[in-house]
Amino acid sequence: MSKKAISYLVFFALLLAGFYYAMVKYTDFEEVKLPVLNTVQPFEFLRQDSAMASQKDIRNRVYVAEYFFTTCKGICPKMNKNMKAIYEQFKKDSSFLIVSHTVNPDTDSLPVLRHYADSLGADVSNWWFLTGSKEKLYKTARESYLLDDPKNSTKNIDEQFLHTQFFTLVDRQGRVRGVYDGIKKEEVDQLMADIKTLIKE
Repeated sequence: MSKKAISYLVFFALLLAGFYYAMVKYTDFEEVKLPVLNTVQPFEFLRQDSAMASQKDIRNRVYVAEYFFTTCKGICPKMNKNMKAIYEQFKKDSSFLIVSHTVNPDTDSLPVLRHYADSLGADVSNWWFLTGSKEKLYKTARESYLLDDPKNSTKNIDEQFLHTQFFTLVDRQGRVRGVYDGIKKEEVDQLMADIKTLIKE
């Protein structure tokens, strides 16, 4: 092979190497653009430590929201076992938060929520347990977090009972970016991956 041909081969090899370097440097192949599904509406609820909590207090934090009740013997223990795994993975990251709302405020008083939070080892700095009026709690679940059909609000509030196994992922701007089945391992694993994505956004 002539020196000229070798020179051309070296030139094109360097050109190809430069192309791939640029692709790797300027393209994030792992980045997943999660869709924007909804926007969380203003709310105010009481936290397990008796402090008032609102959507303004979560500004600039990625968070996962759920609905449960402390006396549940069915899906809630499974959900919160998985939520505890999420908590353990991200508890050292101050930009992440878990927000657990009771669906049964008549039973789940602040002392009850505090005891439940303590049983999970939840620190109030990054895992909130919220209560308030049943009507406002359910409205937020349906209209903000997409955790129930809004049409169900047509019933008398005293006859309603929201029981959902889904978790909602919210970004720093208060936008819903995903809804996940909280008792399916593969969906919880995907949720944790998506949390990492939003924290880096």
